[in-house]
Amino acid sequence: MHTISSYSRDLKQFKEFISETFDIKNMLEVDHQFVRSWIVSLMEAGISSRSVNRKLSSLKSFYKFSMKHGQIESNPMTKVVAPKMSKRLPEFIEQDKMEMLFDEGEFSNDFYSLRDQLILEILYATGIRLSELIGLLEVNVSKEEFKVLGKRNKERIIPLSQSLSVLIGRYLEEKSVLGNVNCKYLLVTDKGDKMYEKFVYRKVNYYLGLVTTSNKKSPHVLRHTFATHMLNNGAELNAIKELLGHANLSATQVYTHNTIEKLKNIHTQAHPRAQKNRRKSP
Repeated sequence: MHTISSYSRDLKQFKEFISETFDIKNMLEVDHQFVRSWIVSLMEAGISSRSVNRKLSSLKSFYKFSMKHGQIESNPMTKVVAPKMSKRLPEFIEQDKMEMLFDEGEFSNDFYSLRDQLILEILYATGIRLSELIGLLEVNVSKEEFKVLGKRNKERIIPLSQSLSVLIGRYLEEKSVLGNVNCKYLLVTDKGDKMYEKFVYRKVNYYLGLVTTSNKKSPHVLRHTFATHMLNNGAELNAIKELLGHANLSATQVYTHNTIEKLKNIHTQAHPRAQKNRRKSP
């Protein structure tokens, strides 16, 4: 949402640009080409597309007002195409750090530690959403699968690895001997009640903080991590789409950008020509 100060600042910046570049003092005398020149200058100066679009929004408001009050005959903004917003790539945790967390982490065999480990293992091994994790009912580990209820109440089947099935079995054994647990859900709090979002956030943030300095250490980062690692290790995009519960493949394709970056790094490190070019670069 624009403030009056940011609106005024954007208009002042545009006015200074047309004055210095084209020797035009009056903003009512410009056409769409002057606005396009300003966009180019902003992009060349390294201004993000998000910030450029905000500035253009200020101009649109100004010229819309000018048209309404008869100060101009045509609106120069009608022929201006805003730059596309750059998509933020999903953040994820490197595979070696996730392996370190589970192989060298501070997990023991008591109920609370098994429960914490299971939260992390399920999120990372299946890519399910936080809401789906909280809503999990107790699992029949002999089937090595469980059902989740996703968006729009769409149900999907998630396969379980043998190691995750074993961990769930160990957890359920410890859970069964606790006298204060009277809950139909798989994962429960220390008091035996249904899990809630902040509880899971705290656990994930703490344990990921042991292996990464990333600012984002949330359950959703583990969902991104699952998808990215699956792609990096050869899984098909359609299979990941089904596991994540995406309605459209386009939502899953964002993870291919991270995979492409990894392939670029591998190529730079491993290919003889790439190494040669890297040594030549100043």
